[in-house]
Amino acid sequence: MKHRMNYFMQTLCAALALSLAGTGTLCAQQAAEAEMPRLVEKDGRHALLVDGEPFLILGGQSSNSSTWPKMLPGVWQVMESMHANTLEIPIYWEQVEPQEGQYDFSMVQMVLDQARQHDMRLVLLWFATWKNGSNHYMPQWMKQDAKKYFNIMAKDGTYVDSPSPHCRAAMEADARAFAKFMGYLKEADPQHTVIMVQVQNEPGSWYSVRDYSREAEKLFRQPVPEALLKPDVLKQLGTTGKPQGTWSEVFGEHADEYFHAWHVASYIEHVAAAGKAVNPLPMYVNVALRDPLANLKPNQYESGGATDNVIPIWKAAAPSIGLLAPDIYLTGDERVLKIIGLYARPDNALMVPETGTGHVKYLYEVIKQGIGYAPFGVDAAQKVEQGLNNPTAAEYKLLAPMARQLARWAFEGRIQSVIEPADHSAQTIDLGQWEAVITFGSGRRNEAKAGGPADGKAMVIILGENEFMAVGTGCCFTFRGKGKNEGKPWQYLTVEEGCYEDGEFRMTRLLNGDQTDWGGPYIGRTPSLLRIRLVAR
Repeated sequence: MKHRMNYFMQTLCAALALSLAGTGTLCAQQAAEAEMPRLVEKDGRHALLVDGEPFLILGGQSSNSSTWPKMLPGVWQVMESMHANTLEIPIYWEQVEPQEGQYDFSMVQMVLDQARQHDMRLVLLWFATWKNGSNHYMPQWMKQDAKKYFNIMAKDGTYVDSPSPHCRAAMEADARAFAKFMGYLKEADPQHTVIMVQVQNEPGSWYSVRDYSREAEKLFRQPVPEALLKPDVLKQLGTTGKPQGTWSEVFGEHADEYFHAWHVASYIEHVAAAGKAVNPLPMYVNVALRDPLANLKPNQYESGGATDNVIPIWKAAAPSIGLLAPDIYLTGDERVLKIIGLYARPDNALMVPETGTGHVKYLYEVIKQGIGYAPFGVDAAQKVEQGLNNPTAAEYKLLAPMARQLARWAFEGRIQSVIEPADHSAQTIDLGQWEAVITFGSGRRNEAKAGGPADGKAMVIILGENEFMAVGTGCCFTFRGKGKNEGKPWQYLTVEEGCYEDGEFRMTRLLNGDQTDWGGPYIGRTPSLLRIRLVAR
């Protein structure tokens, strides 16, 4: 409750501050002093600090064309039915700057006002030069001047539907507009309803590995920038070519893709840096992924974006971008877990800003290693009246009241999780002096699924040497001793079922007998929270 009251107080004070500007009121001072959200790292783990404390984004992203007055009521209804705490929603450059140099931020203010009314944080998505590899959100006055604001040229000399990262005029126009947008947020949102900003959307190109125009070819024949020639960068890229020289000499068969990634990232760095100089909110870029298990060529996925193979290039080229965030639509446990591992790096906080509603199986894995999770198109994919049947909604209903605790526990490295494998086999979690054994089945006696869907999952939080929180669906928890407890008889001291309210665990009932025998506490299709204490005898 403390965080919610602080948020409401900041909102009220900010509104009064705007209306009483220059009066020196206490509320104006409090609004001005609201702490800037920021990303922090410790021992390779990351946290997003909001109001000075770790914050877990349990979010949802609206559809692309939902930031309109008649669409937003449905967005808010779905978000509330999901029990989400953060809305990711686009801001359109074509609406912000309908005429060159003339800015309209009424859409931004509308979203800010409504988010505060619904007690919802915001992640704003700057749809500008790139949206899914194209430039369809550029203002009309730019679209009508294709010579000045040119696209990529393919090898055959034809222009493709993707903006060129070498177009200086477009880059400068985007940077000016983005700086104006960030400046407006600084004045209109001192309480930081907006906690992050996404710069562009899935940048890169689908229709050509890079720009092959005359101007681009001149750049391609120039030496590789020094920032990419550092030994650690070359090592991460697996480069075996010359330690210096042209793109082809240093990177060989990867030269086209690496060249494109560098210039797309450099363009976005220029835009992000312009905005960050005005308002240093955390910023990220989302990624249209390549299959990490397949040997694909650059023309088989979006080239130039921050795919796993070019993360080091993006890190070198775009230091103003706080993190690179995978949009996970690929399927299969091995593939999805691989993606999560590739983007949960010591130098990159994990955030999944887009995913399918059917990917909720991996929610706990993201919570364990990351700062946020959001299914895409929630207002289109889920009708309002069906919101409570959304499996993400059931998870958020349980987890949202404890989101601050989860963020803190993840940052402290206290969370472990497993998912049910395709063969439904038991999984183990190392808890120090104990080992949790997670089995999956259709009832408290853990009957086999007989080929049913492998959609169970479990998360365990280490509270103390013998005390744990457990969350899951379709799973059963039991334990065995390790270390000093190895081989000793043990039993449950207490198993409490409950929930979080006002930052505290509230017990609903004490489980025993049938609820803890026959293989341990069982959680069915509806996620539940257990506080478990063990004793070795």
